[in-house]
Amino acid sequence: MKPRLPRVPLPRAFERIPVRWRIAITTASLTLAILVLFALVLGNLVGDRVRADFDDELRSAAGTLAAETRVGVEPVNGQPVIYSPKLDAFAMADDAVISVVDGDGNPIASTDGGSRLGSPRADVTDRGDLSVATEAIASGGSAPFFVQYARPHSDVEATVSRLYFFLLAGVAGGSLLALFAGLAVADRAMKPIASLTALARDITDTRDPSRRMPVQAADDEVGELARTMDGMLEALDSERSAREMAFDRQREFVADASHELRTPLTSVQANLELLQASLPGAAEDDRHAVDSALGSTRRMSRLVSDLLLLARADAGRRTAHTDVDLAEIAHAARDEVEPLLGGRALEVDLADGLSIEGNPDELHRLVLNLLENAARHTPEGTTIWLVTKSEDDEAVIEVSDDGPGIPRDMHDQVFQRFVRGEGPADTAGSSGGSGLGLAIVRAVAESHGGSVEVDTSPHGGARFLARLPLGAGGTSSPSAPRAEEGSRPSRSSIT
Repeated sequence: MKPRLPRVPLPRAFERIPVRWRIAITTASLTLAILVLFALVLGNLVGDRVRADFDDELRSAAGTLAAETRVGVEPVNGQPVIYSPKLDAFAMADDAVISVVDGDGNPIASTDGGSRLGSPRADVTDRGDLSVATEAIASGGSAPFFVQYARPHSDVEATVSRLYFFLLAGVAGGSLLALFAGLAVADRAMKPIASLTALARDITDTRDPSRRMPVQAADDEVGELARTMDGMLEALDSERSAREMAFDRQREFVADASHELRTPLTSVQANLELLQASLPGAAEDDRHAVDSALGSTRRMSRLVSDLLLLARADAGRRTAHTDVDLAEIAHAARDEVEPLLGGRALEVDLADGLSIEGNPDELHRLVLNLLENAARHTPEGTTIWLVTKSEDDEAVIEVSDDGPGIPRDMHDQVFQRFVRGEGPADTAGSSGGSGLGLAIVRAVAESHGGSVEVDTSPHGGARFLARLPLGAGGTSSPSAPRAEEGSRPSRSSIT
């Protein structure tokens, strides 16, 4: 197996920089490093060359002056006499300092009135701000004499400093140009990727995999990426189409099967009810068998009706809507839920004149399911409130209780299908709950252009709010404020 190279971690700040800026910064950094290295090498070479040329000029001038200078001896006092060109005139041209000294460095003649150039040395030396070149004078005597030629080296250092300044300016300018060039190249290279990203984001927002990626003319990595993404979208689109067709067939099957099962189940239930009525004096086992079969048939009929309603909602089939009085729907649901209440109290506060457009059977199922859910998941002694009211342009159906409530992390799950509550107060298991009640509530509310939500009631239990748009004849006056916890607002009460 080929060993994998270790991944070099990047600084966190660098990872947050856009890719095009990373490319440009990396390019500029590499260019900067190369230019700095080049400037250092070139500056040292040129600087050394300038200094060497300056030293050569000093030696040449000292050699020329030494060749033209002669030293003699006064016959009277034996003092050395200089026979040479005028030193001041020779020094003035280059702003130099010239001295003629003996072997001990004692000045014999000097342009500055006294020697400050030190003892004679074979090489060019620095003396303060001067560079000094020394050459021996050919003389017939035994004592050696030397010419010292000195010039300020500040001009040379200024020239070298200017050289480094121009090199530094070139490094900065080259790095800046490399940054801009890197940005331009990166923008040009990232432009196709940016268009692919924008299209992918648009596909994510619209959830439409039928869109296609633009065909890239270049046969490079970006083109390969575009072709790969386009193939992926084509496969996703095909899979979505196949899945939608399967779901459509499944929904149609459930709807058709539920519809076809209603007739035989209704016939079986009717026959069992007749059989139950004709066996008043039958044996206990016979009556129990008939009662059990009748109960199972009723639960099956209810489940088939629920599945049919959900299948129609999934398929988008809208049932016939008429003007419906919400108070009548709520009263009918209240009467039907009475056998399930047991030791629970039901308090009702229904607003008059709430007219909405809807299907009476489906709205009846919505209110009934909310009441049955409250009855099944609360203990004995609980109070359940059924309230209808109007808020703005909506009719609100509110069912709340003072039971144990619903955990907050379950609020988003209670409207899913086949989700059943589990707790010490639940009675759903004994009454044959299918886990479809609240899913039907949501399906009915959404098919009527409304919504349903769950939260905590002021009494500490659960509160369900179904919001439906008001019909043309409905009222839209603000609803009366709810009573505080512990009060019992009602127009009728069932215990």
